[in-house]
Amino acid sequence: MYGLMQPRPLTIAHILERAEALFAHKQVATAGVERLTYADVIAHARRLATVLDSLKVPSGARVATFASNSRRHLEIYLAVPATKRVLHTINIRLSADHLEYIVDHAEDDVVFVDRGLLARIWPSVDRLSRVRHWVVLPDGSDTALPADPRILGYDELIAGAVPFTGSFEDTFALADENLASGLCYTSGTTGPPKGVLYSHRSTVLHCLGTLAAGLIGLAESDVVMPIVPFFHANAWGLPYGALMAGASLVLPGSSAEPAHLSRLMEAERVTVAGAVPTVWTSLVPELRRHDLSAVRFLLGGGSAVPPALSETYRAALGVPITHSWGMTEVSPVGVIGGTRTQHREATALERVAVRAAQGQPLPLVNLRTVDVETGRELPRDGSAVGELQVAGPWVAGGYFRVDADDSFTDDGWLRTGDLATLDGDGYLRLVDRMKDLIKSGGEWISSVELEAVIASHPDVVEVAVIGRPDPRWAERPVAYVVLRDGSAVTAEELVRHITPMVARWWLPDEVVFMATLPRTGTGKLSKSALRDSVRST
Repeated sequence: MYGLMQPRPLTIAHILERAEALFAHKQVATAGVERLTYADVIAHARRLATVLDSLKVPSGARVATFASNSRRHLEIYLAVPATKRVLHTINIRLSADHLEYIVDHAEDDVVFVDRGLLARIWPSVDRLSRVRHWVVLPDGSDTALPADPRILGYDELIAGAVPFTGSFEDTFALADENLASGLCYTSGTTGPPKGVLYSHRSTVLHCLGTLAAGLIGLAESDVVMPIVPFFHANAWGLPYGALMAGASLVLPGSSAEPAHLSRLMEAERVTVAGAVPTVWTSLVPELRRHDLSAVRFLLGGGSAVPPALSETYRAALGVPITHSWGMTEVSPVGVIGGTRTQHREATALERVAVRAAQGQPLPLVNLRTVDVETGRELPRDGSAVGELQVAGPWVAGGYFRVDADDSFTDDGWLRTGDLATLDGDGYLRLVDRMKDLIKSGGEWISSVELEAVIASHPDVVEVAVIGRPDPRWAERPVAYVVLRDGSAVTAEELVRHITPMVARWWLPDEVVFMATLPRTGTGKLSKSALRDSVRST
């Protein structure tokens, strides 16, 4: 027997029209230089809908963006999926080879690009023959534009367009909610990038997950600042979540300078912000220079947040950086950290340990850990380490135009490549990436745990630990460390600092001091670059 509910599909069109009907007065501020209302932004999105029609962009076509976090990018976030096209956000830090591969593999029909970024992509234009139009977004730069008929101006197109006046939702009334809405490619660190193809259903459910009380809990009263780039896995769901909740949005534009970000947070009274740990680290010197008392929730993701960094924020603002875990394949948020009611009687040290865990899964997300060799599901005892696998309605079940059966189990769970534990409360604690574990003398060393204890030294800004080939032990750990300006800490002092915290055979054979650590295109530390440098020496 089936229920008798209306079969209305879950679509991004609903997010757009809900914001338009209920929260038209709410504001979108960009980089401290522009302020529009939701009504303005959605009016532009309605004009963009007819622009896409006039450019003869087919339904289901991939429409790419190569842009920073701005209100124009937000308009594209809305109009493209609401008109049954597929939004393809491209990492602006990609190498030329990966960029060309992704645009060609996705078969992008139109690319929207910030004016200041066009020069980065234009040398590849002759190898991207499927792209019919390049639409340039004003970003405050005065970069000269090539004389090419394929180049169009965003503002000129919007100004000359007649807005779509119908209901986007009604166009979906009889449509399948599993229509593709977005496309995002993985980083490609272990092979060619793979495309994760989101659906309207998965995006709306993920959006509702960001509203879940007690987790991120986006609300109408919030002022949300996605520092995480729009191209990084849906900006962790923050743009759509803010629109759904009716929260105001603050978008940083193209600058990631700590002073710029902190000034914006102060001026706009930001309550919720999300960024990778390297950004939160860069903002530490700004904490005493700005009034950030409006902040209630800071989200960290992309890589593990060092407990010492989180506690620095808790001491300065009363708000720790909350751990999360996710992947491009998980839309991306699957787990949110923080303490719960059962921790009210815990000691201060015990609560620090809880906050250092990745946390509990969002509603509708299921986690399990399995023995790497046997595939047997492991007990949730907080100590059994196995591969983390995840399932849920916003978790990928395959990749776009790529066979990757080894990424999924026979019963449909995603293999994450993370080693982790789960405890009796369902808390996830990552041990390491399977590829980042160091096997020394037949025993495993967790690079993540070793990094955390090194980062507990007050003079350490960043650290990455990798395994270096060793003729006797197979591998030995090497720590690459960035110190605070003016620090005179030596390698010997760092090793003495961590000696009481880890087994002696975990102690790094070498500490290498660096001015900066290499990063991936999404701002994560690039251990593969460090490994390459070791192999080349």
